[in-house]
Amino acid sequence: MPLSRTLGSITITALTDGEGAFFQPRDEAFPHATAAHWAEADRRDPGSVTTDGQWWLPFRSFAIRSGDGPVTLVDAGIGPTDAPAASWAPVPGRLPAELAAAGIDPTDVDTVVLTHLHTDHIGWAVTGTPGRPYFPNASYLLQRAEVDAAESLNPELPAGLIAPLRAAGQLRVVDGDTDLTPGVRLLSTPGHTPGHQSVLVTVADERLLVTGDLLVHTVQLVDPTLAYVHEEDPDEARRSRETTLTTANPTLLATPHLGTPFTPHP
Repeated sequence: MPLSRTLGSITITALTDGEGAFFQPRDEAFPHATAAHWAEADRRDPGSVTTDGQWWLPFRSFAIRSGDGPVTLVDAGIGPTDAPAASWAPVPGRLPAELAAAGIDPTDVDTVVLTHLHTDHIGWAVTGTPGRPYFPNASYLLQRAEVDAAESLNPELPAGLIAPLRAAGQLRVVDGDTDLTPGVRLLSTPGHTPGHQSVLVTVADERLLVTGDLLVHTVQLVDPTLAYVHEEDPDEARRSRETTLTTANPTLLATPHLGTPFTPHP
């Protein structure tokens, strides 16, 4: 059964689409991390390192639901066997089974927030040939800056993802921070990609931040200034990470790639 956390009437459920060793040594992925950084990161998050020192990472989406209402899904995982992430991620993913285990039918999803357009976050967004939205009743939310950068991020994105969503009338383009439902708000957190966004859930004095790739490893919680080599703009990514973790002041982080889905903060 997928793990979940509840804030008031809102339940946030972690859905693991797959997991595996990263294709690159972690010292190359975080070139400025020191031995002390790694030692502290491994102490906090032992599930993210293998016995031979590889970076082991899951690929998660998160479902946000108030009571028995419609579902907001944050990210769409690595996808089926023929998904864009197939060249490097452990496809096929198991998101459909994870949704079923959580009692969620794809038709229950009325909003899909794509934090960004890297291939391990869009796998189930559009499937089949010709491509069609996997979640037939959902609006798919992207920041305008991300849509504008789609071709530079991946030349296949305009035809493979953006066009089918537009044709189905299911693409919703937003600019900056945006309220979604009571207690659920999109935050613009650029840097990892030009239009990266995160999701903040607030109930009373509890705040859960679905980070997307605002941070991708616990070593960036040990030292938020550490750059990840696959950030499009490392300086902007650092500013977003530091600012959001400070101003949003989350009490809990929901992360796609850390060893456990929910991490207390600070």
